[in-house]
Amino acid sequence: MSVTIETPRAPRTVRRPRRFNVEKWGWIYMRASGVVLVVLIFGHLFVNLVAGQGVKAIDFAFVGGKLSQPFWQIWDTLLLWLALIHGANGMRTIVNDYASNRLLRVIFKGALIASAVVLLVLGTLVIYTFDPCPAGASPADLASFCPVK
Repeated sequence: MSVTIETPRAPRTVRRPRRFNVEKWGWIYMRASGVVLVVLIFGHLFVNLVAGQGVKAIDFAFVGGKLSQPFWQIWDTLLLWLALIHGANGMRTIVNDYASNRLLRVIFKGALIASAVVLLVLGTLVIYTFDPCPAGASPADLASFCPVK
């Protein structure tokens, strides 16, 4: 007695492989950015909450002093960009998994990209255009390096 197994059906259409695999690079980005984000987040938390006087020292002058230094501007920019793109990529994966309607998936991804771009632009503007010495501020609220006006 012999059993024969039918050959599986061939795919209806043969797709050419893409040169740029979005899913593969999204997966790699999530792993790489996650490792870098752990370092950035714990460095941020250490400087803001542990070093110095702790959480009670965080005020306008503290933030102004940090954002007036190029090192902290770059640190916060990396933190903003990596975290926001990391989160948007995670949301893209969720949309791909749960939005079964193609039109709905396109709308959700478009809204996701638009909101991520707006938040990246606004956040970056805040980091690089922040004025730690605003005119008319109380001298008690200003950072120590601000000239008294």
